[in-house]
Amino acid sequence: MADLRNYQARAAGIGTRTHADIDEGLRAYMLKVYNLMALGLAVTGLAAVAMMMAATTTDPSAAVATLGNGKMLTSIGAAVYGSPLRWVVMLAPIAMVFFLSYRVDKMSVSAAQTTFWVFSALMGISLSSVFLVFTGQSVVQTFFVTAAAFGALSLYGYTTKRDLTAMGSFLMMGVFGLIIAMVVNIFLQSSAMQFAISAIGVLIFSGLTAYDTQKIKEMYFEGDDAMVSGRKAIMGALNLYLDFINLFSFLLQFMGNRE
Repeated sequence: MADLRNYQARAAGIGTRTHADIDEGLRAYMLKVYNLMALGLAVTGLAAVAMMMAATTTDPSAAVATLGNGKMLTSIGAAVYGSPLRWVVMLAPIAMVFFLSYRVDKMSVSAAQTTFWVFSALMGISLSSVFLVFTGQSVVQTFFVTAAAFGALSLYGYTTKRDLTAMGSFLMMGVFGLIIAMVVNIFLQSSAMQFAISAIGVLIFSGLTAYDTQKIKEMYFEGDDAMVSGRKAIMGALNLYLDFINLFSFLLQFMGNRE
């Protein structure tokens, strides 16, 4: 990850540039990050809808299982949601994140971008189960609330003069604590603990949205070549994508109407 870190200390070595040139380059770089993230979310949404259409049916003769809320699963749905394959569906996106994070330095921009699209599709398949639990209207409503909150938080991270590094380090420790709590609650099945996890999750990923935006902005260096700049943009999009998805998931626990 050496070539993805802050290169501002090297700026004096490439000659002087006007602030206008730097600002224009920064805006183009950030726009690329946000566009990649938005396309990733679009791929996730399409994959989730496609998976749900393949997994459920309204034809009783084509159903192999019926859920408690009356929804009927096809053989694909029974395999994805009701067999050991569900663990593969759940864990595959996590594996892709680690793969991209550790291999991005050795990948071409096109290969890294393709990996990001594959990850986004796998995440969509994994998240498709929310349509089995929550109404479609509440999922859409939560998405737009998340988008508005994310936009405001990211704008704050981009424009603030306050250094958010210390807050980011604290929030990352909070993420590990949150993961441990979620694993413990798999066995406890405590509704009170689930509520606390969701509330803390919203706060943590709200803060991380601002922190990651500032970090991505500071990673920009006008002297980067197209390869390094492209890799940085993809990793920045991945970080913001993960912030958005986690914020959406935790908000859905509060705002979602269950089937």
